[in-house]
Amino acid sequence: MKNNLQLFALVGALLLLLGGCALAGGTETETTETSVQETSDAVSASEPVEKVTSSVEDYQLRDNDAVYEDDDEDSVVTMYLTVREGNSAENTNHTWTEVNTYSKYWYEDNNLEQYAVEGILQVGDENGLIPGELGYGETVPNAIVKIRGQSSTKREQKNYKIELKDGHGEWRDQRTINLNKHGGEGLRFKNKLAYDLMKDIPQMMSARTQFVHLYVKDETEGGSGIFEDYGLYTQVEQINGRYLRSHGLDNNGHLYKNEFFEFFRYEDSIKLATDPTFNLDDFETYLEIKGDTNHSKLIEMLEDVNDYSIPIEDTVEKWFDTENLYYWMAFHILIGNIDTEARNYFIYSPLNLNKFYFISWDNDGAFDLTENEVRGTSGRNGSWQTGISNYWGVVLFQRMYKNEEYRNGLTEVIETLRTQYLTEEKINNLVNTYRQVVKPYVYSMPDILYARLTDDEYDIVADALAGEIQQNYQFYLESLEKPMPFYIAVPTQENGQLTLSWDAAYDFDNENITYTVELASDALFQNMIFSQQNIRVPQVTTTSLPEGQYFIRVRATNESGYTQDAFDYYVVETNDSYKIYSTKCFYVLADGTIEEYVYDEGE
Repeated sequence: MKNNLQLFALVGALLLLLGGCALAGGTETETTETSVQETSDAVSASEPVEKVTSSVEDYQLRDNDAVYEDDDEDSVVTMYLTVREGNSAENTNHTWTEVNTYSKYWYEDNNLEQYAVEGILQVGDENGLIPGELGYGETVPNAIVKIRGQSSTKREQKNYKIELKDGHGEWRDQRTINLNKHGGEGLRFKNKLAYDLMKDIPQMMSARTQFVHLYVKDETEGGSGIFEDYGLYTQVEQINGRYLRSHGLDNNGHLYKNEFFEFFRYEDSIKLATDPTFNLDDFETYLEIKGDTNHSKLIEMLEDVNDYSIPIEDTVEKWFDTENLYYWMAFHILIGNIDTEARNYFIYSPLNLNKFYFISWDNDGAFDLTENEVRGTSGRNGSWQTGISNYWGVVLFQRMYKNEEYRNGLTEVIETLRTQYLTEEKINNLVNTYRQVVKPYVYSMPDILYARLTDDEYDIVADALAGEIQQNYQFYLESLEKPMPFYIAVPTQENGQLTLSWDAAYDFDNENITYTVELASDALFQNMIFSQQNIRVPQVTTTSLPEGQYFIRVRATNESGYTQDAFDYYVVETNDSYKIYSTKCFYVLADGTIEEYVYDEGE
C-alpha cells in the first residue's frame, strides 16, 4: 500500500508539472518544442567548448593588412612645403641653402648637429591646396625639415625628412614624412616596387609608400619666395613606434636600425645605457636606437651568437624566428638587393618576447643587373655579392648557414617566393603601372637634369626587371656550389721577404680548395709582379717590394671548379665609380712598413 501511495503521488506531481509548463508555454505543441531546445542547449553547454589558444612559441610576425587598404599605386599626391628660418633651440635658424649644401659626413667631420629649417607642409593637388587636407589654412610652421639619408646627402637632389610638430596634425597617421628622390637608380620606383611586392607576402612586414610631387617655397634668406617645382619623390613610411602600433606590433618593444652591424659582440660600443662608459654615438655607429633603451636583451643575444660553445641551433631557436629570417633573406636575394648584408634593415623585438625579427628598409639598390649593364658600370655578376655568399661576413648568418638544414629551409622559401609571389606577370603589371606615372616626371624639369638613363634606356631597364628574379635565383643556386668568400690580410714585409696571407675559404660540400694569388702595381693587374696558382695553404712569400702602391688579388677554387672572390675590393674613382672585386690595395712606405688603403663609402 505504501508503495502504491508513493507511485500515485509521483504521477500526480508529474502531471502538475506538465500542466504548469503548458500554461507557461501556451499550447502543448509549443511546450514540447521548447523542452527539446532547452534540452539541446543543456547538452551543448555540458560539452567542452572548442577554443583556439596560442603560446609564446606559436607567435609569428604578421603585418596589419588594413593599413594598405587605401593604397593607390598609380596616384601622385601633391605637397607644398614653405620653409622659413626658425630658432636656435631647435637648430632651425638656418637658410634653405645651408640645409641643402652639406652632407651627413660634413656634419660628422665637424661634430655639428644637422642644420634644419621650420616649414609649413600642406597637401593639395596640382591646382593648389584642398580644404580638409593637412596644413590647409596654416600660416605658422607645422614642421621641422632637414635632409635625410647617408651617401645620398652628397647628391645634388636631396631627400627630405619632414617632422610634423606635436599637435599640428598627421598625414595618413604619420608624423614623419620621408621624401626620397632615389637619385642612385634610373627608374625612380624600385623602392616602391619592393615594398608593394612585400605587401602581398604574409610572412613579411612592408611599409606604406606614395608617389609625391613636391613644390617648395623658400622664404629664408636669399630664397625666391615662390613655389618651385622639385619634381617627383617617393614617400616611405618611417619605421618607428608609430609604425609598430599601426602595423599591429608592440610599440613599447625594442627597435634598432642597422647602420653597419654584422652581429659581432662589439663590447666597446654595445653597452647598457646605465653603464658609466656608455656612449650613444659609439652605440649608434652600429645600431640606431628607435625603441626601448634597455639593451640587456640585445647584449644577451649577441653574446649567445658569438659563443661558439653554444650550438647555433640552440641560439637561433632561442633568439630568432626562422620563418622571418628565411623570408627576409630570400626576398632580398631574389630581387638582388645586395646592400642588405650588414645594413638597411631594422631588428625588432616585442618587449616581453626574446625573439628578434627583421624588417626591411631601403630597397632602391634592388633590380640592378640590367641597369648596370645598360650604363656600362661594373656589375656584381660572378662576385661574392650574389646569393648566400653576400651574407657570409655576418657572424649570425655564417654560423647559421653552415647547417644544411637551414640552407634547405632558405632554398624552400626562395622557391615559394619565386613561383608564387615574385612572378614575371605580377612584377610586369606593377612596373607598367609605375612607368606610366613616373617616367613623365623623370624626363621633365627638374628631374630630367639628373636622369641616369636615356628615354630609350629607361624602357629597356623597366622591361627587363621581371627577368632579373630568375637571374638572381640562378646566382643563388651557384653560390651554394662555390666556396664562401674570405678576407685578405694586410701583407707583411721582413728580412727581404713579403708575406701574402688570407683566411681559409669554406665549402659547403667540404671539397678541397686551392688559391690563386696575384700581385700587381695597378688595379687592373696589367703590370703583374707576382702570380702563383694551385696554392693549398692560405699563405705565400715573395721578395720584398720598394716604396709604392700595390694590389693583391686572391681567388679560391674548389674541386668542382667553382671560383669565389675574396671579400676585399678596390673602388675605381670615376664618374661612375665601380668595384674591382677580390682586390686589396696597400702601400709600402719609405721605411718598408705597409699600410692598407681603406675605402670609405661616404667619401
